[in-house]
Amino acid sequence: MIRVALVDDDALVRAGLRLILGGADDVEVVAEAADGLDALRVLRSTPVDVVLMDIRMPRMDGLSATAELERVPSAPHVIVLTTFDADDYVLRALRHGASGFLLKDTAPEVLVDAVRKVAAGDPMLSPSVTEQLIRRVRDLGDGDGDVWHRSGLLRSVAADRLMVAAARGRLRTGAWSPSGSRSGRSSAR
Repeated sequence: MIRVALVDDDALVRAGLRLILGGADDVEVVAEAADGLDALRVLRSTPVDVVLMDIRMPRMDGLSATAELERVPSAPHVIVLTTFDADDYVLRALRHGASGFLLKDTAPEVLVDAVRKVAAGDPMLSPSVTEQLIRRVRDLGDGDGDVWHRSGLLRSVAADRLMVAAARGRLRTGAWSPSGSRSGRSSAR
C-alpha cells in the first residue's frame, strides 16, 4: 500500500485529491496538512511514501517544506502539485528534492499513476514542465561539459535522476512519452 500525504491550504483541493486517490486500491491517504509547517509536524509522526505538495501556502510554502523534508533521513518522495508551471518554480522544486512536478489540471488517472511511479522511484513531470526543462537545457549553450554546472541542475539529486531517466528514454510525463506517443508509457523497455 502506498501511503500518501496531502499538503494544500485549500480544503476543497485536499478533498478532491482524497476522492481521486481513494479510488485506487493500492493508495491510501494517511495524512493531510494545510501548509508547510503543519506538514512537517504531521510527517514527523506519520510515515508516508509520497507527499502531494502545493507551492503557495501560508506560514511555510511548499518549496521550503520540500527542502526541509529532503534533509530528513528516509524522506518521502514529493510531487509538487500546483497551478503554476513557471521555470523558477520548477527548477526550485527540483533543486529542493522534489521527485515530480504536476499541474493541478492533471487528469485523475495520470495523478494516480504519478503517485505509483514516484513511490517506485521514478521521476514524473507534466508535459509542459518537460518542455520547459528541454528548452532551458537547449538555451544553456553549445553542449560543452560545463553546461550542467552552469545550469545549477546538478545541485539536486532529483534533477540528476530526471536527466538520467530522460537520457535512458524512461522519463514519464503524464500523457506524453519520449517517442511522442500519447500513451503515457515510456518508449524504452
